[in-house]
Amino acid sequence: MKKLAMAAAIGLISFPALAQNMTVNAGRTTFGIRAGVNFQNINGKNMDGGDLENHVLTGFNAGVNAEVPIGTGFYVQPGLLYSQKGAQSENKVNKVHLSYVELPVNLVYKPILGSGNMVLGFGPYAALGVGGNVETNGNKTKVEFVSDYEPSTPAPQFKKFDAGANFLAGYEFVSRLSFQLNAQLGLVNINPEISTNDKSKLKNTGFGVSLGYRF
Repeated sequence: MKKLAMAAAIGLISFPALAQNMTVNAGRTTFGIRAGVNFQNINGKNMDGGDLENHVLTGFNAGVNAEVPIGTGFYVQPGLLYSQKGAQSENKVNKVHLSYVELPVNLVYKPILGSGNMVLGFGPYAALGVGGNVETNGNKTKVEFVSDYEPSTPAPQFKKFDAGANFLAGYEFVSRLSFQLNAQLGLVNINPEISTNDKSKLKNTGFGVSLGYRF
């Protein structure tokens, strides 16, 4: 009984401090870092209008974000990420590697669950291509990011700007470490139109897992 009473007393003493810590974090702007693995694909149509048959390519993402409270449990979360995307053929002989600097702005809801918080969110993202290559049988050709198709450029070309929607779900522990699942749906055709007969439509899509920490 003495041990039980002592444990209860410690719990009663500790809980207000824990609750106060969570309340303080919930009422102020915080900053965080995040890194994880991407499982990306390029979906859409080929030049003849047929469905693409690409397969998932693994990459990574890393970056920083801020979390601004706008209501009880609700936050606006802008971020800045480096993100690798792309796709590969079924036999893995042909691969497209694309790298972006990405700006997501998510609306996040963080209800208390257990000793931490569930994390649910969605929002738009905008991205600029900063590098990449097309790989065939191990031979790599650097890609060029352009606004419109440039006939004088022999390198593989992709539009520089990309944008779409984010969806995320995860859990943030009281230690401020978090685990997150995210999905991304590209809404912009990243293929520069070669001719009026070109029916290609290329869109980045994928999902990922990541770990983060809030300061």
